[in-house]
Amino acid sequence: MSRIGKKPIEIPTGVTITMDKNTVTVKGPKGELTRSFNPDMIIQVEDNVINISRPSESKEHRTNHGTTRALLANMVEGVSKGFEKGLELIGVGYRAQKQGKKLVLNVGYSHPVEIEPEEGVEVEVPSNTKVIVKGINKERVGALAANIRDVRPPEPYKGKGIRYEGEYVRRKEGKTGK
Repeated sequence: MSRIGKKPIEIPTGVTITMDKNTVTVKGPKGELTRSFNPDMIIQVEDNVINISRPSESKEHRTNHGTTRALLANMVEGVSKGFEKGLELIGVGYRAQKQGKKLVLNVGYSHPVEIEPEEGVEVEVPSNTKVIVKGINKERVGALAANIRDVRPPEPYKGKGIRYEGEYVRRKEGKTGK
């Protein structure tokens, strides 16, 4: 039995859930998210708790059970609290700035790199070496943070590049080390 799938999801105050067959819409103070789930999964909303169960022990149902619960829990958390992911720029002359909605990165290339966040995701630049990606959809926030990191991933010799907040980069010795 899926341990994650069995856990009930608490619905915070101010969050409403509407279901139409296999499509679930979650509305909260930060916004609204809609997602279609596998029609076999049984989603029940009682009082302020959501329970997900599966109809059988087949491999397909077992794999979808925990995934459905995790996606639904992320939707509830996103519309109530929201998600954010921090990035750090490490390197001499590496800096980020915001121009309108665009994020402009100067990370050692001959040209500045401009990144336009998609709808529902916003970018903050509290200092010129720190970037924060915020939004209600965990998937989109993580994807945009990964795209920003891919502009200049951290390298193992000097540690320069764009890394997630708190990410450990394993360092290597150069060619002089023995």
